Amino acid sequence: MKERPYHHGDLKNALVTAAREILEKKGLSALSLRAVARRAGVSHAAPYRHFPNHEALLAELVGEGFAELKNDIAAAGARPGDKADRITAMGAAYMRFVARRPALSRLMFGSQLANREAFPQLEQAADGIALEIGNALGDSALGLAVWGCVHGLAMLVLENVIDLGQRRSGLDVLPSRAEILLRSLFSAVRD
Repeated sequence: MKERPYHHGDLKNALVTAAREILEKKGLSALSLRAVARRAGVSHAAPYRHFPNHEALLAELVGEGFAELKNDIAAAGARPGDKADRITAMGAAYMRFVARRPALSRLMFGSQLANREAFPQLEQAADGIALEIGNALGDSALGLAVWGCVHGLAMLVLENVIDLGQRRSGLDVLPSRAEILLRSLFSAVRD
């Protein structure tokens, strides 16, 4: 019997989608190139056509995560209102992203991608988050301070260090709680 030639309509996107699903449903420890191939329904060698190793696949996921987060923040920062309104909107958008993609958030900002310097595009993508927030506020230093505040809050929640109601109600409560906290912080600074 003659072997059929290898063909997959869009292998790279199928692999990334499979990797994203595994990451969010089963966690980073379950994410291997073999598991991704199995989930995508391709041979265990197929992922190597696009990702030379596991780390390259992780970098792809992180890069996509930064792009998605930046788009969410840009949309929130473009809403009408004063700085306090834009800060709370961007904080809520950040927390919505974390609630929607907790495992990806950990990967984006954690130490699981040990050789991060091999992927300079990730540093540029992270810098893009700070620039987006700073541009929306017209102040790069304030943008960095807001990012640090929101990110710190997000990581404290993800690691269950503090409870903003997520233990009982789930991560969906985070955007509204972040808005309340950021508005309180902004009010305190103005007084």
